[in-house]
Amino acid sequence: MTATSPTATQPRTVVIYRLGSLGDTLVALPCFHAIERATPGARRVVLTNFPVSAKAAPLEGILGGSGLIDQALAYPVGTRSLKALWTLRKQLRTLGADTLYYLTPARGMAAVWRDILYFKLCGFKHIVGAPSTPALQTWQVVNAQGELEPECARLARSLCADGSVPRIDLHDRSLWDLRLSPTELANADRITSHLDGVPRLVINMGGKVAEKDWGEGNWMALLNGLAHAHPNLGLLVVGAQEDSERARRVTGQWPGPVVDACGRLSPRESAAAMRRASLFIGHDSGPMHLAASVGVPCVGLFGGYNRPVVWHPFGQGHRVIHRMSGVQDIGVNEVLTQALQALADLAETPTAQASRG
Repeated sequence: MTATSPTATQPRTVVIYRLGSLGDTLVALPCFHAIERATPGARRVVLTNFPVSAKAAPLEGILGGSGLIDQALAYPVGTRSLKALWTLRKQLRTLGADTLYYLTPARGMAAVWRDILYFKLCGFKHIVGAPSTPALQTWQVVNAQGELEPECARLARSLCADGSVPRIDLHDRSLWDLRLSPTELANADRITSHLDGVPRLVINMGGKVAEKDWGEGNWMALLNGLAHAHPNLGLLVVGAQEDSERARRVTGQWPGPVVDACGRLSPRESAAAMRRASLFIGHDSGPMHLAASVGVPCVGLFGGYNRPVVWHPFGQGHRVIHRMSGVQDIGVNEVLTQALQALADLAETPTAQASRG
């Protein structure tokens, strides 16, 4: 089948290559906005991973309905099947797109050049953002203390390297806009109506990776300390359905209103529900990045799973405790101190809370 060409009634198509989970998608959010601005009127097809037995990609859970993408196409991650790669090549050529935006995390020079060769064979004349040099493969050191740039900055730097996409200002809040719909906002408000009129705290305790689990006992002790200091706070728990049983146990003694939203909200609805929160507390996860995207200050708990700063929530007002020896080595009092200070800071700047409501 031959590739088609755009006509007066058929918009130009571009392809965006982005693999990963919810959190991976969220750190790339400014790049998706930048691509939209660079391709006005274009149809944007994202090439991404689909979990086994899933009808939708994790990326669609974040960007679906935002207008930033129009379609998701499955990429066979890790395949060695020439048949699968040939089938994908035919699908990509059928789109008639000549430009591919490469947003996948750096995986080494051999991998990126293999990707470039494959996508050239798929008919793409322009591949924008591929980290094809050592400088684009690695995170830059940004200060004398050796601190690294966040992954969202490395992605933006790679995407803009050849000048075809204008420089991205990561501090521009409009680039973090999920464009939540009225329906998503209404569904979130309905699920969390028990918290109406009450300042609320959000926690996320779940996670697919055991190394990121802070432990049920620690969460109970933390909430006990927070309840003593702020007994009138509402509590919202977000996560997957399998996190609900732990949420019930951990929040059983909370004195204020509690909403267990685990498994009851889509990722975008979770962001909508969190937008009214005073503070988010949780481990390195998609929900943490969702909270940051809607402007909620975060207390993030990080262990040795990732390098410091690279995957921290982006923006002002976040507090991160990163223990490379493991998240289990983070003390309850450390987290409690940071959470109480964050709540105190917010009380001194009530306009920040009002702007999210």
